[in-house]
Amino acid sequence: MAGSYDDRDGKIWLDGTLVDWRDANVHILTHGLHYASSVFEGERAYNGKIFESRRHSERLHKSGELLDMPIPFSVDELEAAKYEVLKANGLTDAYVRAVAWRGSGEDMGVASARNPVRVAVAAWEWGAYYGDAKMKGAKLDISKWKRPSPETIPTSAKAAGLYMICTMSKHAAEAKGCSDALFMDYRGYVAEATGANIFFVKDGEVHTPLPDCILNGITRQTVIGMLKDRQIAVHERHIMPEELEGFEQCWLTGTAAEVTPVSQIGDYTFEVGALTRDMAEAYEELVRT
Repeated sequence: MAGSYDDRDGKIWLDGTLVDWRDANVHILTHGLHYASSVFEGERAYNGKIFESRRHSERLHKSGELLDMPIPFSVDELEAAKYEVLKANGLTDAYVRAVAWRGSGEDMGVASARNPVRVAVAAWEWGAYYGDAKMKGAKLDISKWKRPSPETIPTSAKAAGLYMICTMSKHAAEAKGCSDALFMDYRGYVAEATGANIFFVKDGEVHTPLPDCILNGITRQTVIGMLKDRQIAVHERHIMPEELEGFEQCWLTGTAAEVTPVSQIGDYTFEVGALTRDMAEAYEELVRT
């Protein structure tokens, strides 16, 4: 399956029913399109099983609560919907996208309490997020934008609006021949990439930004657990940009990114070392067991 995302064969689950892929549409005056009243999850299925599926469904509910947008389907109903979509499309290894948004209704101003919350689940085949970076390491630009303060946005929601600067930063990065961009946060600390958390290695120990204004990714939490199982020290802390020079290895984590080595950030270079390779392979093994 390839080509435009709106012109494919298959089924998409929309508000409780499987509909033909090309008919899974919304009205132009959908609130979420105008005011970013939308939350989503990205998940991956391996051998027919969605990794950490329930945690993703629970987080979608949490994101909805944070945006004052209660999800009208239970976690169990979302779980059933995801597997229904995989089955309907004949997929076992796939990317799964669950999304909820304020639809069209009586409100077309900023407030939208009278508009229904719509929910959809789609799935498609999607290979390595960063192409061949899995082997040689991704190259990252440093974004001119900063991740905002938790006083300005609900930083623990996976909300569509929070990705606006991610799109802009990734476009700028790709124009420079990079595959992603690294953000600093509003205080100037190292934060995350546009859709992935970041880890660094120095003297056999691992350092990763404290998720106090960024999404504490499910893959991030999984990888920290794997490192601790190996008795490797993990320091979750504020990291200054000038520290990048002293780190030996670096990798990104995310559902789409999985565990992807990083070879360069701006002018700083990193080796795709043994620990990075070990974590990438061990994660690959974990998600398929």
